[in-house]
Amino acid sequence: MVSGSALADPIAPAGKPIGQDGGGHTIYQVNANGISIGYKLIGSGAPMVMIMGLGGTAENWPPKVVAALSQRYQLILPDNRGMGHTTANATTFSYPLFAADVIGLLDALGVKHTHVLGYSMGSTITQQLLLQYPDRFNKALIHATSTDGSNVAKALHGRVPADPIVARQVEATTHWKTPLDKLPAIPNQVMLVVGTADDVVGTDSSKTLAAAIPGAWLVQFKGATHHLMYETPEGFSAAALTFFDTDETVTVKPQAGAPVVPPAGQP
Repeated sequence: MVSGSALADPIAPAGKPIGQDGGGHTIYQVNANGISIGYKLIGSGAPMVMIMGLGGTAENWPPKVVAALSQRYQLILPDNRGMGHTTANATTFSYPLFAADVIGLLDALGVKHTHVLGYSMGSTITQQLLLQYPDRFNKALIHATSTDGSNVAKALHGRVPADPIVARQVEATTHWKTPLDKLPAIPNQVMLVVGTADDVVGTDSSKTLAAAIPGAWLVQFKGATHHLMYETPEGFSAAALTFFDTDETVTVKPQAGAPVVPPAGQP
């Protein structure tokens, strides 16, 4: 697995520059999947696409998280369909559509393989990506996720902006059900991160995914809410970097000097 910054060629921007963010990073816009997708590239190293949650834009990532991850990875930070610098059309919002937007952007950038980090709605998009396009991704961090979007929509009632695009995102969320029977076939290395006091998605969904996806990690931050990565950006970044920087796929070879465990019932 390639994760080090020295081993990855930088991604060349695609599309047109349309401005800069508050940190002086260029914002680009590229045509993909029938819309114009706004995005920016920050950092250097192996690529990592980061998918924001419901009602958010690329500007909503915690600055400390972006700063930490961009030291090791080249971050691809898109705006979701209809948000920020990304346009929308009349196509009904759905998680397969959101996933196709991500793939369209990666295709436009010429990125064949990337790590992926998804938060909240972005975490569910990440589930869809792993189920539909597993060969396009290396490792995946799924943060604050759900296996049943209808429950999330209920929890969000009265807590999201009265915005037509956000309403379309919520509507798409009501129809999400993780196909639990397909999770064991996910070949990617995955980590689930959730706060024990998350009252939007709870912890059960993360535990379910972690139990069903072979070799998945589960990290629970005690007392953290749905805003875990904003509450402890240092802790979240440390967990994320540990995961992305570790190759936990082991090829077993005989080790000289390793202790031999005797069969059961023998001394």
